[in-house]
Amino acid sequence: MAQQVPIIEGGAGGIQGAVDTSVAEKLSSPTPKPTIKVREPLLSEILDKVHRAKNKADKIAILKEDQCEALQQICQWAFNPTITSALPPGKPPYIENEAPEGTEHTLLRTEGNGLWHFVKVNGKLADPNIQRTVMERMFIRLLEGLHKDEAKLLCMVKDKKLVYNQKEKTGIKGLSVPILQEAFNWDDDFKKKDV
Repeated sequence: MAQQVPIIEGGAGGIQGAVDTSVAEKLSSPTPKPTIKVREPLLSEILDKVHRAKNKADKIAILKEDQCEALQQICQWAFNPTITSALPPGKPPYIENEAPEGTEHTLLRTEGNGLWHFVKVNGKLADPNIQRTVMERMFIRLLEGLHKDEAKLLCMVKDKKLVYNQKEKTGIKGLSVPILQEAFNWDDDFKKKDV
């Protein structure tokens, strides 16, 4: 039987009734406060957290927690063998945006919906109506508008260099197709399961 706790009301200290302790605990337990993200992390920051994570479960948890469409798109571009770059390999001739984070730059998470202009799917241009020079200028403008870390990330994605290279110490350590498949619920063809 639950213990009865008196309810004290008013300033005179009079006991007005009683409530069992389970109800009192519910009333006095702190309610979880909703989390409000002040700012969304850069995709480069998310992948840096994945790089520093110690085990597979942590990497998957980070990807699940911070997943967005643009993150999935760059992972598709970097790891899906049917998607290749329509741009020339190597570092594009762009000027890095030196603006501090959170100021005068665009975000890859909001610019991700235009990445399809720069890829080939199964050897065919995803945007067959775009001229090569126009595509290259669009890509350079995109890079110059992004935070410098996201621009570097996008260049790595373009050249499929997100896979960690031990010798050159480049890429994202531990980022692999099985981790992406589990984090984003992808099948072997990089498509959502159960959709």
